[in-house]
Amino acid sequence: MGARPLNQPAEKAKGQDRPWDGSPGLRIDPERRRGRSARSNRSGRFERLATEIFDDGWQSLDDLPSFKTEVQVEKPRKIITRNESPDISFDRSINPYRGCEHGCSYCFARPTHAFMGLSPGLDFESRLFAKPGAAELLEHELSAPNYQPKTIAMGTNTDPYQPIEKSHRITRSILEVMERTNHPVGIVTKSSLVLRDIDILSRMAKKNQVKVALSVTTLDRSLSRSMEPRAATPDKRIETLARLSDAGIPTCVMVAPIIPALNDSEIERILDRASAAGAVEAGYILLRLPLEVDQIFKEWLLENYPDRFQHVLSLMKSMRQGKSYDSAWGRRMRGTGPYAWTIGRRFEVAARKFGLNDEHLNLDTSQFSRPKRAGDQLELFGAA
Repeated sequence: MGARPLNQPAEKAKGQDRPWDGSPGLRIDPERRRGRSARSNRSGRFERLATEIFDDGWQSLDDLPSFKTEVQVEKPRKIITRNESPDISFDRSINPYRGCEHGCSYCFARPTHAFMGLSPGLDFESRLFAKPGAAELLEHELSAPNYQPKTIAMGTNTDPYQPIEKSHRITRSILEVMERTNHPVGIVTKSSLVLRDIDILSRMAKKNQVKVALSVTTLDRSLSRSMEPRAATPDKRIETLARLSDAGIPTCVMVAPIIPALNDSEIERILDRASAAGAVEAGYILLRLPLEVDQIFKEWLLENYPDRFQHVLSLMKSMRQGKSYDSAWGRRMRGTGPYAWTIGRRFEVAARKFGLNDEHLNLDTSQFSRPKRAGDQLELFGAA
């Protein structure tokens, strides 16, 4: 393994629109990354040195271990993250985990791993952080005298039901606080593990305090396996929508991300299947390639669909004003130009055809019960 200074100009060091040169020194042997989506493990953009694996002629690469999932404990001071983004429907969210074992090649959250001194590539999929104190932090923050309840979103950055949730159960502990305080929550996931918590979710649904969205990128099993290797299969996600709907839990389907010339032909079929499974709302997001995601996705695309590589990128740039990514509010998730307009109209027509988005469910905040803080004055027992 070698190291080289990161001496590119500042704008290129960020990773945006920097072309991948195909250098084998930056790629990880397929046997070491079996079951992972990223092809490389470049150093994060804040590191002074970039590490590269190279063969010194002694076949030393054969001795390197495969990438196994490692979980570290993170102890944040707060668990509710606030945002003022004008183009999203929520102003607060909770992420029980940092990094995501699902390993989606297109995941826009990958660049956040650079803040931990890790790679947004394979590290993002295999070196994870769990927040076991999340439920206690949440209860403390909800008990603040000036807290005003609004729907808290989960799954907006990394999946709250990724595989490690099965043993860590942090998401469930958060939902227990939500139910106890009558606080509304919206969940987005690619996992059928959400069915484990159907008991809590169904009770909250009776109070109009929860809805669950399943992200369905494709119905093509082989494409899904390659692009999002550790997420539930497409059929399993549709089945999960049906089981949640049957339990009286409002459900939504997210066709996300839409990738031109790769899965955009499936918009109508996904909405059809989701509607038949009981979904009542639908949304979509165009592929986003911020910072390091640009190279990570291009590596994946070139290896798996080399015949479509140039076509996909050309269409993406046509919707991003000539760039791989446009971060401007209002454009970053929908794009601009004729192709983006066509995708939007197709989605609207199909959603209307299949009875989706006829109404948008607003969750109820009026029943919120503020938890008591330690030290609060106890109620007096008995009459004076």
